[in-house]
Amino acid sequence: MIRCNLSSVLVHDQQRAEDFYVGKLGFAKKQDFPAGGARWLTVIAADGSGAELALEPSGYEFARAYQKALYDRGIPLTSLGCDDVQAEYERLTELGVQFRGEPQKHADFPTTAVFEDGCGNLIMLHEA
Repeated sequence: MIRCNLSSVLVHDQQRAEDFYVGKLGFAKKQDFPAGGARWLTVIAADGSGAELALEPSGYEFARAYQKALYDRGIPLTSLGCDDVQAEYERLTELGVQFRGEPQKHADFPTTAVFEDGCGNLIMLHEA
């Protein structure tokens, strides 16, 4: 069976990304070591479950262009799951996370909310 063990999020600044994904979202740092002039930096859910998320520098112009195009069009780069979007929206809003609106309930899709990660991305939060 094939499954996702690692996914990447492009970020402008790895330290800022670490501060946000660990300090505000609540992920735990899993790997952090020098790699090609940057860091191989991954985080994982605090309970150790799920795939690792690599906080990867958007060092190439084409990567920055792709990231900016998604952001400018309001398209989330990826989606993260949680048990209760409304509760996370309230918790994260108190921590200063900028959302693009209040959580939206959908008839045939889980409740979602979109926030800015401060590293050039919009991230969708969905009930899983």
